[in-house]
Amino acid sequence: MRFLIFAFLLFNLSLVFSQEAKLPYPMIAIDSLYREDQFYFTFTYNTLLNTPSGVSTNKFSPGFKLGFLRDMPINKRRNKAIAPGLGLSYGNYFQNLFIYKQEGLPVYSTNSIASSYKKNKFEQVFIDVPIEFRWRTSVPESHKFWRIYTGLQLSYLVYSKSIYTDPISSITVSNNRDLNKFQAGVYLVVGNNTWNFYSYYGLTPIFSSEAKVNDERVSMNALHFGLMFYIL
Repeated sequence: MRFLIFAFLLFNLSLVFSQEAKLPYPMIAIDSLYREDQFYFTFTYNTLLNTPSGVSTNKFSPGFKLGFLRDMPINKRRNKAIAPGLGLSYGNYFQNLFIYKQEGLPVYSTNSIASSYKKNKFEQVFIDVPIEFRWRTSVPESHKFWRIYTGLQLSYLVYSKSIYTDPISSITVSNNRDLNKFQAGVYLVVGNNTWNFYSYYGLTPIFSSEAKVNDERVSMNALHFGLMFYIL
C-alpha cells in the first residue's frame, strides 16, 4: 500500500513539472527598479509672438526636435522622475520680415524689393539641453500609461539662415549676429502611450536688442505646437 501511494505521488509530481516545462510563453521577471529612459522625436508647427507692427507669419512653418532623456525616479512608486537630456532641434519661420545686409550689418524691413515674393523665411538649428519633471501612471508590467511631463529647455544656436526670393533676386543671410545664441524656453507634454501633445514657449527673444524695424525692437518669441513620440 505504501508503495502504491508513493508511486501515485511521484506520478502527479512528474505531471506538474512536465506541464511547467511546456508553457507556451516564457516567464517574465518584473523589474521593480525600472526607468523610462527614452529617445524622443517631435514634429512641430512654429509661429511667432510679440511681433513688431506689420510683421506676421504667413505660411505653415514646420520644425522638429530629437534627442535622448535620462530618467531618474524620485519616489518609491517610480511614477515621478527628473529627466535631463541632450538633443537637436530645427525650426523655420515663414514671415514677411525682410532681412538683408548693408555695409556688412543686418538690416530689417517690412518692405520687400519686389511687390511680391516667392519665399521669405529664417531657419535655426539648436543644440538642446532639456530638463523635465515627469509624472505618469506607469507600472513595471507595462509601458502604456498616461503622462504629464513639463520642463525647461536650454538651447545654443549653432546655425541660422534667412532666405528671401522674388522673381528677380535672391538674398541669403547666414549666421545673423543679431540672433540670440543662448535661448531658454518652457514646454509641456501631455499624452498616452504613443501619442503626446507638445507645446513650447520661448522665454528668450529670438533677436537681440540690436535688431530693429522702423525704430521698433524685433523682440519676437517662439511658440511651437506639435506631437512628441517617445521610443524606449
